[in-house]
Amino acid sequence: MQKLYPDAAAALDGVLKDDMLIASGGFGLCGIPERLLDAIRDSGVKNLTFASNNAGIDNEGIGKLLRTKQVKKMISSYVGENKEFERQFLSGELEVEFCPQGTLAERMRAGGAGIPGFYTKTGVGTQVAEGKEVKQFDRGEGPEDYILEHGIFADLAIVKAWKADETGNVVFRKTARNFNVPAATCGKVCVVEVEEIVPTGSLDPDCIHLPGVFVQRMIVGAPYDKKIEFRTVREAA
Repeated sequence: MQKLYPDAAAALDGVLKDDMLIASGGFGLCGIPERLLDAIRDSGVKNLTFASNNAGIDNEGIGKLLRTKQVKKMISSYVGENKEFERQFLSGELEVEFCPQGTLAERMRAGGAGIPGFYTKTGVGTQVAEGKEVKQFDRGEGPEDYILEHGIFADLAIVKAWKADETGNVVFRKTARNFNVPAATCGKVCVVEVEEIVPTGSLDPDCIHLPGVFVQRMIVGAPYDKKIEFRTVREAA
């Protein structure tokens, strides 16, 4: 099966449609699928729901799609650093489902494992628990409340990786792994952009983070600029 496509637009051809649920990897600007996000923006699809740790910053990451009004809902953990996100949310233009980071990662992982739901203590007694089923479990110290969270089953997963071999086995680099692995597994179709394609068999099997069985399409997105959310320097003495 040929998984490598010439560019992001070609890799997403026939996959994109309005009203999709897209799981997107990355944390801030680290490990975000830049080329694929650009191609989604350029395609003109709209009313998208994104499951992602955050929406990037203004004009970077998913923030680009907020600017073009292509996103109707965000399922996110961290919603700061993006003025357009804030403006759209406060004006009622954007729906936001706040989800604690560990819960979001587990919801993606559960979806990838075919698990429709799980119970967690995270969020009990807070706004996170509003409207959710509550059940008591006893772990040996008396009954405690847990809330039901649903696995995420996305129409499309887009992730950014360091290396992949020709069959789609993927390696992430250091902290850029972040949400990329659980996001990749929970999509019906997973498209990965990488910095480098290497020959099949050249990757150490013990170092593969995402097996090729989860990957349907790939592109080489390099070269990349190493973007920084906040550039902080020491004041001159």
